[in-house]
Amino acid sequence: MLSRSIYFILIVLLFVSCSAPQDQIVVYVSEDQVFSEPILKDFERATGIKVKAVYDTEEAKSTGAMNRLIAEKDNPQADVYWANEPIRAEVLKQKGISTSYVSPKAKDIPPVFKDPGGYWTGFSARARVLIVNNSVKEKPKTILAYTDPRWKGKSVITNPLFGTTTSEIAALFTIWGDEQAKEFMTAMRNNDVAISTNNGESADFVATRQYDFSLVDSDDAVNRMRQEKPVTMVYPDQGENDIGCLIVPNAAVLIKGAPHPEAAGKLIDYLLSRETEKKLAFADCAQIPLHPGVQTPPELKPIKDIKVMQVNYAEVARKMVEIQPFLKAWMGL
Repeated sequence: MLSRSIYFILIVLLFVSCSAPQDQIVVYVSEDQVFSEPILKDFERATGIKVKAVYDTEEAKSTGAMNRLIAEKDNPQADVYWANEPIRAEVLKQKGISTSYVSPKAKDIPPVFKDPGGYWTGFSARARVLIVNNSVKEKPKTILAYTDPRWKGKSVITNPLFGTTTSEIAALFTIWGDEQAKEFMTAMRNNDVAISTNNGESADFVATRQYDFSLVDSDDAVNRMRQEKPVTMVYPDQGENDIGCLIVPNAAVLIKGAPHPEAAGKLIDYLLSRETEKKLAFADCAQIPLHPGVQTPPELKPIKDIKVMQVNYAEVARKMVEIQPFLKAWMGL
């Protein structure tokens, strides 16, 4: 028979093993470390909760953390996923890896930027904009400029198999339908569009006047403007009957079975706060706050002044997978 002291020790050990301490948290991060790490450090200082952050590498941007979360589904190691766009957050929801968390800090964030069931919440967004060289007198105002003979051979776009360009093309498929979207892609190819490896390269091509314009993320355009490059940023498709500008928010996700659920909720609340959005707006990433009334730098329009493309991010996530064979064929692969 076990002595009382040994029995007591076993009970304590069992209690400790079943009660994960809530003064620590594990977060997987797809947002660039140079921008996300200061926010997480501020959270540590504000709450006393220790953060262990696992950052995506540049080579596996967004997909690395997502694939790790999928692999760990039956034994979750992370509490929170800070996604740099909502599409991967939707994939996690569809695979049963995330769980619902409705933050009180998110009540003023527009519904289009939130999962209706609370499986992810958007904050601090990029806009998909046209960066245009200042030598172009009459600036393009729509993504349909890619198919305009006026700009034959004068435009560049990032490889649509990667990043936010994939998200944009998938969004067009959900809004226009497959036939019209494929016609657009074919017309763009026939208009001799050039292909770059990433949005930054596209922006540099325009800044050096190798091409007249490109579709990039707003931070790419703002950074070249701050470097005093001869470029202008145009929010596309802002007319009354136009489709609007695609907005790509960050997304905060609570992982199902998170070891530290209380601390996870506190971190999500912190990420979704007005204070965090202001910090990310004035950082070099130049992100657009989704809370109304949060101050923005002069290069950016507040979200209320942008005609936003009305997309269902869950549909975009499904369509992005569905159109991969078409996009590979479009690229000649």
